[in-house]
This record gives sequence, structure tokens and C-alpha cells, in this order.
Amino acid sequence: MSTTDLINSSEGINATLNAIIATATDTWNMVLKLLGVSVSIAIVVAITLAIRTFLRRSLKPRVALHVYNVIEKVIVYAVLILGIIAALAPLGINLTGLLVAGGVAGIIIGFASQTVFSNFLSGIFLYIERPIKVGDSVIINAQDSSIAGMVIDIDAISTKIRSWDGHIVRIPNDKLFSSTIINVSKVAAVRVVVDVGISYKSDVVKAREAILEALNEHPYVLVNPQPEVYIKEFGNSAIVLRVRFWAPSKVWYETRKVCLELIRDRLKKVGVEIPFPQLDLHVKEPISIVEVSSDSSKA
Repeated sequence: MSTTDLINSSEGINATLNAIIATATDTWNMVLKLLGVSVSIAIVVAITLAIRTFLRRSLKPRVALHVYNVIEKVIVYAVLILGIIAALAPLGINLTGLLVAGGVAGIIIGFASQTVFSNFLSGIFLYIERPIKVGDSVIINAQDSSIAGMVIDIDAISTKIRSWDGHIVRIPNDKLFSSTIINVSKVAAVRVVVDVGISYKSDVVKAREAILEALNEHPYVLVNPQPEVYIKEFGNSAIVLRVRFWAPSKVWYETRKVCLELIRDRLKKVGVEIPFPQLDLHVKEPISIVEVSSDSSKA
């Protein structure tokens, strides 16, 4: 074998060895990258689980279950997806185009479902502020309507109220959040106001005493603050007495109904008249009455 052949053979062997070394190096680097990516993904998963545990301990007891499930999924999936994208960066995988496409799609969907997102965000704010809860007796005064009843359900998009007439009213959270909310159940007692008309011939003092005695008979009428009865106005047909008393917020309406019956019975017992609406007609000029017989009317 000539010297030239030996040199060429040696160069071929060197090239082969270099190729093997380069391949081994690339393989080792890829193994290290895959190992690093695996460790990064494991760290991301651990962080995600830690965030979920934190949310379940701190946020879950404060909000309704269905709302918490939505919040947990959004946060956990967002952290997991962003973490995996960051972990795959050493492998040279470019997900920028996918993120841009997802962002554009998100904007389009956001504009298309603006009302839904608005109701959802308002629902979150309502849960954070907690002006009402299921079982509360409320009065909702919006710009164009008013509804009173009991809250039966609060979800992420809307709130359902059963009115005192038995109707189920669904109010979007966006509209509820911007309305005036009167929560009767938030206080221990509420003041009940009723008007009672008595005849001008009746004794006002006797009527006041009778009404106070009737109120004192009811166990839910509070002693402090004391009930009060006073003349509100002099109406066309009656002296109008304003009756005010306090009752527990959970039974104020039932207490009001019973007290009205007690007041009526007590006024009737002491001889105080509750008059019907009446009108006195005074004629300034004399009127002549002409009697027409039945025969003339037939003619």
C-alpha cells in the first residue's frame, strides 16, 4: 500500500471519527436539552399544583363552588400553558405564531361575547364584595325597573330572585352590579310603616292607645325602639294615623300582616270607626224637583 493510500485512509478514519464524535455530542446535547425540558416541565407542574393548593385554601371558602371552579381552571391552565411554552424554548420550538393567532382569536371572541364577559366580571366583583347571598330578602332598584324578593341562586353570569309574587326573575350580573341593592336581611330589624284612617268623629287618643295595645300583643314587635302612632294628615274622608314599629328582618312581612288584623279588631272593639271614602256635595243654588208620573213618561 502506498503512502498516499495510507494518508487517504487515515483521513477517512479521522472524518468518520469526527462524524461519530459530532453525532454523539449532538445526541448528548439533545439528551441534556430534553432532560432540562423535562425538569422545567416538572417544575412548572409543581408550581401549578402549588398555586391550585393555595387557591383551594384561600379562595375556595370565600366564593361559591361553581365560580371557584371557573377561576381555578383559568389560572391553573394559564400558568401551565405559559410554563410549558417557556420550557420548550431550549428545543427551538417557536410558538409565537400560535400565540399571536390565539391572541387574535381571543380578541374576536371577546368582542363577540362582550356582554358575557361583562356579566362574568361583575359576578366576580359581586362575590368579592358580597352585598347579597342566597336566602337574602332584597329590593333591586334599577334605572328602568324594580324587583323585590328572595335571592335563590347566584352564578357567574346572572342572579335569580324569586319575587314575592312567586315569579323567578333572572337579572344579569352586569345590571345587578350597577343597580341599587337594598338588602333587608343584612340588618337584624327593620321599621314597618302603615297608615290607618279613622273617622273625624272618633277620639284620636283612644285610637292611638288601642293601636299601641294591639302592637304590644304581637311577640315580634320590638319594645325598643318603641312603636309610635301620630297624626300624619287630615284626609278627605279620615284622619290618617301613621303607625311605625320595628320587627325582625326575617319575619317583618308576616308581622305586618298580623298587626294590621290586630289593629282593625282592637279599633272595632273600642268603637273607633274606620270610615269608607265619602264625599259631601254642597249645592249653592236651590234645585227644583219635578215629579214625573208613569203615565206621562209612557206618553
